[in-house]
Amino acid sequence: MRARCVARAALAAALLAVATVARADTPPAAPDESNAPAAPASASPADATPATPAGPASADKEGWDRWEEVFGSGRLLATGGVTQVEGSAGGGLVPWAVLAGYGSEDQIGGTAFYTRVPAEDLMIQAYGGALSFLQRVEISAAGQQLELGGPIHEDVSQVILGAKVRLFGDLVYTPWPTVALGVQYKRNLDYSIPESLGSRHREDADFYLAASKVFLNGLFGFPVLLNTTVRATRANELGLLGFGGPHQNEYEPMFEGSALLFFTRHLAIGGEFRQKPQNLRTVDEDNWADAFLAVFINKHLSLVGGYVRMGDIAVWQNQDSYYLNVQAGF
Repeated sequence: MRARCVARAALAAALLAVATVARADTPPAAPDESNAPAAPASASPADATPATPAGPASADKEGWDRWEEVFGSGRLLATGGVTQVEGSAGGGLVPWAVLAGYGSEDQIGGTAFYTRVPAEDLMIQAYGGALSFLQRVEISAAGQQLELGGPIHEDVSQVILGAKVRLFGDLVYTPWPTVALGVQYKRNLDYSIPESLGSRHREDADFYLAASKVFLNGLFGFPVLLNTTVRATRANELGLLGFGGPHQNEYEPMFEGSALLFFTRHLAIGGEFRQKPQNLRTVDEDNWADAFLAVFINKHLSLVGGYVRMGDIAVWQNQDSYYLNVQAGF
């Protein structure tokens, strides 16, 4: 009887030892996170797992990148010129073979401008904007206002719609110039004064062919831009005094030229000449010329100040003046 009790005690001790070993080999159970205390407010952000960006924010970033890619500024500073008085890319008086803005061959560029010429007896203001597409086509729209003083206190204004196509060449990277063909449709909005001076047409169009080229080592090692434009026109004083007249009512070719010397990427001086027709018997129309300083602050802003020789305009004599031009673009 005593031996049986001893055997039973030994068996119980063996089972208890096996259970203890098994419990030691079993991994602890995962804690119940639903009942876990919240992390203290002072916990470091580095201890937290970074959150994945939400879908809409990522989409907004991609959309902005795409916007910058299309409406970019992939061309060199100053290669879009400034905006001339009729709204086309060029100098102050003359359209060049360059296109508005700084868009490259897979981008869209654009500009907006304002020009002010406060002569002694009159003032010319011009304003407008232009877009270029894929470095191939430019479209522009501009308004001009001629405020008359002296014995006649009236305003004469016109609207100008322009288009330009780059035919071939590059301003910098090809040995030949870039060449463009352009048109400027003009409509006079205040025709009583032009008609009284003998103008034959209230609206008309100018056609021009321009060639422009930058010579990187042009003058004493400074880059030089040269431009030549030939314009077929019947416009009297840019069209502000109508088109055609009793003296000449046919299209005539007129020469226009520009030269620009770059001291730095941001600073240049230049001069231009613009030949004009003699259509009105009562008005001796003078050719125009200017000299200017251009400051290309960046690809989004440029300033031009200069002096323009306009001579006599209708009955107003010696209307030479300084002028200012500001252009914003991309």
